[in-house]
Amino acid sequence: MNTKQIIAEKMATLVPELDQETILNLLETPKNSDMGDLAFPVFSLAKVLRKAPQLIAAELAEKIDASNFEKVEAVGPYINFFLDKASISSQVLSQVITAGSDYAAQTIGQGHNVAIDMSSPNIAKPFSIGHLRSTVIGDSLANIFEKIGYKAVKINHLGDWGKQFGMLIVAYKKWGNKEAVKAHPINELLKLYVRINAEAEEHPELDEEARDWFRKLEAGDEEAMVLWQWFRDESLVEFNRLYDELDVTFDSYNGEAFYNDKMDEVVNILTEKGLLQESQGAQVVNLEKYGIEHPALIKKSDGATLYITRDLAAALYRKRTYNFAKAIYVVGNEQSAHFKQLKAVLNEMGYAWSDDITHVPFGLVTKEGKKLSTRKGNVILLEPTIAEAINRAQTQIDGKNPNLSNKEAVAHAVGVGAIKFYDLKTDRLNGYDFDLEAMVSFEGETGPYVQYAHARIQSILRKADFTPSVNQVYSLNDAESWEIIKLIQDFPRIIIRAADNFEPSIVAKFAIRLAQAFNKYYAHTRILDENPERDSRLALSYATATVLKEALRLLGVEAPDEM
Repeated sequence: MNTKQIIAEKMATLVPELDQETILNLLETPKNSDMGDLAFPVFSLAKVLRKAPQLIAAELAEKIDASNFEKVEAVGPYINFFLDKASISSQVLSQVITAGSDYAAQTIGQGHNVAIDMSSPNIAKPFSIGHLRSTVIGDSLANIFEKIGYKAVKINHLGDWGKQFGMLIVAYKKWGNKEAVKAHPINELLKLYVRINAEAEEHPELDEEARDWFRKLEAGDEEAMVLWQWFRDESLVEFNRLYDELDVTFDSYNGEAFYNDKMDEVVNILTEKGLLQESQGAQVVNLEKYGIEHPALIKKSDGATLYITRDLAAALYRKRTYNFAKAIYVVGNEQSAHFKQLKAVLNEMGYAWSDDITHVPFGLVTKEGKKLSTRKGNVILLEPTIAEAINRAQTQIDGKNPNLSNKEAVAHAVGVGAIKFYDLKTDRLNGYDFDLEAMVSFEGETGPYVQYAHARIQSILRKADFTPSVNQVYSLNDAESWEIIKLIQDFPRIIIRAADNFEPSIVAKFAIRLAQAFNKYYAHTRILDENPERDSRLALSYATATVLKEALRLLGVEAPDEM
């Protein structure tokens, strides 16, 4: 039983007007630790008991059994609880030392599958910073859900179909050079794509030509199919090189093209259930009863299917294949209306599991406040960005630790980790402005700052030649170690909150707070000095490093032992 539950149980016996759940929800953490570790506001009892809140707080504080606490006192309308630091620090340190990296693991998911639609770059376009958010948020969510007992299935729903392939085929046939594309596939294809979009603004007939080629592609025209397959294969080689750099893997690369032969079933089901209506020659599903103004457009007047038809087919395929408990779509904020339609149509089709689908939206990455666009050639390419981040990390490591033996590997872990961490520490609904210098800084709320805190602790443990024993009792009761203990104790709840809110930034912000708390402790406590508390201080350092490393792992970031 945790401390909050102990308080709730004790309070419930004294105030039968409130149940334990209500008391738990009312408990607060005071901003100032001088006001206790937890506080219970009694305002909700004032009307029932017809007494002033201050009087109620004073009377209850007198009656509470304080045996699990250092003290319990009333301050105005609050009952403040000061926890037993020595006892709780002993429990928390023992739990972390016994469990190691499994500390805070939970069984909530009971092994059920969570399907995560993530990354999903467009074929024949370079992997840019714009694709990074979906990739790293999805990867982190996979780690977080696995930590609480689910099995993550990571799906890279590649953008490998659509009119843009018609555009690309036209551009390649007009201006392309086979050898140039073979030598630098993505760069050359991007040039062609940018050029045809610019020229189509002046010459709209190019747009119609592109539609013709896409129609040929849909009909299985041999020349169109050969070019499409070539563009796809070359793009995947480049993407996989970047995924290796990011240390991100997938369970499926089934993209849009995979569902070409699976959409007829969707249209047949909608027809059988009488859900399709004709609107200006097109086939739609009316969703007004869901408060959705625009109907879902299933088939255009020319018979072409749309994104939603494909996504309906994908949802059915994934449910049958993975029998997911949750299906998560990590896709930009601008697609919110699409996913509302998707869930509503699945519900209309009679699939109750549509409730298990969640769109996890995120804000845009900008550069100097401007939106990035592949079509306009205004992109920050990921590969050179990673190389630059690693270079900057290496320069700082050279300054701090010139004799480090595995400098290249550490610089890679720090550079890549810096880019990921900066993205993930941002509340995902907010965008951020891309600033590589801020990302790779060893100071401030950054990945390298947290990694450095971990490496510093490993250095302390090496100097002390310390490995904690599961049979030893470690205990501390000073104010600064207490701040660390409270954070470590909170880690299991942090992970659940991150999963419930589909929000990796909760874990990233926790990691920053824990690193800051340890650095403050390190600045004021001589950990290695001979002292009766020396082993307990080292055990606290060990537990902090264990939790920091695990928090970083959940974000897909490495924690080097030396920096």
